[in-house]
Amino acid sequence: MHFHKVALIGVGLLGGSIGLALRQRRLADACLGFVRREASVAECGRLGVVDRAATDLRVVVQDADLIIFCTPIAQMRAMAEQCLPVLKAGALVTDVGSVKGSVVAELEPLFSRAGACFVGSHPMAGAEKTGPAAARANLFEGAVCVVTPSSKSPAAAVQQVEAFWTALGGRSLRLTPDQHDSLVARSSHLPHVVAAELANYVLSPAHPAEQPALCATGFRDTTRIASGSPEMWRDIALGNRKHLARALGVFIEDLQEFQLALERGDTAAVDEFFETAKHRRDQWLGNGHSPE
Repeated sequence: MHFHKVALIGVGLLGGSIGLALRQRRLADACLGFVRREASVAECGRLGVVDRAATDLRVVVQDADLIIFCTPIAQMRAMAEQCLPVLKAGALVTDVGSVKGSVVAELEPLFSRAGACFVGSHPMAGAEKTGPAAARANLFEGAVCVVTPSSKSPAAAVQQVEAFWTALGGRSLRLTPDQHDSLVARSSHLPHVVAAELANYVLSPAHPAEQPALCATGFRDTTRIASGSPEMWRDIALGNRKHLARALGVFIEDLQEFQLALERGDTAAVDEFFETAKHRRDQWLGNGHSPE
C-alpha cells in the first residue's frame, strides 16, 4: 500500500502518530498536516511528525489521495465542507473519531456528492497525553482499529481503509457505526466518565485538606484518563449520548445494588461482587485482549 499524498486534518497524538508511522514505513510520497497556529507549524517541523504542516486547510488537502480527520468530532463537518472545493476526485477519506454514528451520517453523503469516498474508522489507541509531542510511530502496533462502513460504502474503499490500518501495525475489526458506538459506550466512554467523576468527587475542595495526600497509586491509576482533553471528551459524550446514557443507567443500577448489599452487611453479595470482577478481568487478560 502506497499513497501519493496523505492529508492529516489535525496533528495531535493520533495525527502525529499516523504521520510518524507513514514516514517510518514509507507509505506515502508526502504527508501534510493541517494545524491552527503558526507555532504548531514550527513544532511539527521540529518533531518531524509530518513532511510539512500548514495553517491553510486547502493547501494541505489539495491533490491528497488519502485524507484523515484527526480533530474533535464536533469540528469535522465544518472542516469537511472547507475541503470540498479542492478535493481530488476519487479521494479516500476516513477519521479517527471515537463516535461513528453521527460522523458517518454527516460526512459520508458530503464526500460522496463531491466525488470522494468516506469510510469511518477508529483506532483504539488513544492516551491521556495530547499534542504532537506525545506522538509515536508504534502507537497503532497491535491496536484494534475499527472500520465502520455503511450499507453504501464501496467494498474496495472499505478494504483500502482496513489495509491502511493493517499497514500501520493495527488489527482491523469491521463493525457497523451503531455496533461500534454501543460497544465503546461501555468499554471506553463509560470508564472516562467514571474516572472524571472520581477526580471531581474525591479531589473536591469540599473535603478535608488531607484528602489528596491519601490518594495513592490506586487512585492515580484509576483516574489517569481523566487528564484527557475536556473538549474532546465533551464532544464524545454528547455525540454518543444515547448509548452512553444507557450504559450509565445500568452502571448506576449495579452500584446501587452494591450499596444496598453494603448497607445490609451482606457478606456473600459483597464477596461475589469482587470475585466476579476479578474473574472477568483475569479472563480478559488471559485471552490476550488487554492492550500493551
